[in-house]
Formats: sequence, C-alpha cells, structure tokens
Amino acid sequence: MSRKAVAATAEPKGKRSEPDSDCPICPRLAAYRASGRAEEPDWHNAPVPNFAASNARLLIVGLAPGLRGANRTGRPFTGDFAGDLLYETLLDFGFAQGAYRACADDGLRLAGSAITNAVRCVPPQNKPTPQEINACRPFLAATIEGLPDLCAILALGRIAHDSIVRAFGQKLSAFPFAHGAEHILPEAGAVTLFDSYHCSRYNTNTGVLTPSMFRAVFARLRAKIDAVEKADQLSKDTL
Repeated sequence: MSRKAVAATAEPKGKRSEPDSDCPICPRLAAYRASGRAEEPDWHNAPVPNFAASNARLLIVGLAPGLRGANRTGRPFTGDFAGDLLYETLLDFGFAQGAYRACADDGLRLAGSAITNAVRCVPPQNKPTPQEINACRPFLAATIEGLPDLCAILALGRIAHDSIVRAFGQKLSAFPFAHGAEHILPEAGAVTLFDSYHCSRYNTNTGVLTPSMFRAVFARLRAKIDAVEKADQLSKDTL
C-alpha cells in the first residue's frame, strides 16, 4: 500500500489533511469546543492544524490537543508540559530550529519534521472515544500522503500507534505497540513506524517515560533519517 493508497481509506472526507475550523463530524467534540469558546474566547478552541516543514521526513503523531496547551495556542504540543519535553528534544536532535517559548508566535521552525495528532480537537478529560478517533483518521491519512519525503513516523502512545497502523490498512495484531519498537509498514514506501510512550506529565512524573528513554528513541530516528538522506545523495551523485 503506497501513501497515496493510504489516503484512499479517507473517502468520506476526501484527501483534506485539515478539518474545518467548525468541524461538525464529532458532535461531542463540537459541543465541547463551543463551551470552550464561550469560556475562553481568546483561545484557539478549534481543530489544531498540522505543524510541518515542507520537506518533512519525520512525522510525529500525538493523541489529541491538550486543553490548556494546543487547544489554547493553536499549535500542536505548544503550551503544556508535553511540549516542553518534545520541543527540547526536537531542537537537540536537529528536527527544529529557534527557541521554544510555549506560544505559537515564538518563531520556532521545524526542520525536516512535522507534528500532528490522531484526534484534532480537544476531548473532554483528554479521552477521545473510538468513534472520534476513527472519524479523524482520514485527516491523518491525508497528512501522511501529503509528505512525499516521509520515511519515519513516531507514534506517541498506543492510541496514536493504533490509528497510524489502521490508516495503513494493517492489522493491529501484526504491529503491537511497545516503547522503543520499530515496525516496517508493508508497501508504505519504506516508512518505519517508531513507538514511544507519550511525553505527558503523568508519564514522566511516574517514571513510565524518562527524558533519556525519549532521547534514545530520537537517536534511532536521527540515525534512520540520516542514513536515508545519505543514500538519496549517493543515488543523485551516480546519476
């Protein structure tokens, strides 16, 4: 299955990688957004769009926007603890440039990477339903198709992992989630799926995920992408 074929699983919503700002597909999430807009009219309170470099080889997929993080700022993983760890690590491994200041206008730029969520709208109690995850998957599939240089996907947590595997039309039993695991997705244009526990405050406070564990995953991501880029350059040099 090519990345173009992946997006074919998104027929009900075509190949759009971004939902409308007033997306009505999930009534519970739409109602939650509406109440948020009434309480905090200056917040983003809408589906959070992708944050991406045009030449992204790495796609990072989280669960959903945090209530006071991306739902407030309008940029994935921006404004909450998970973003502090994620963007620090991205900067350290050359996947971002600039300075992260926990706001969408901090000037931070991604370098060869992209960030999205399995569910684009903030869910109550940070718990999307299976139906909401399924409804948002076409946008994930279209995002994957829209990254022609993609060679690695990082799933932050089991829900993100499962939605990615399903977006490729594969069985979950063939690709079980495990922190530090790597999966070659069949017929996906040489895309490798990497797994990590989510970089949430809960996971880090409880020791489920430590910064060193997170960095170890990124070290392998960096090595994978550097190898692909070297091979691509060698191929160009021989033409």
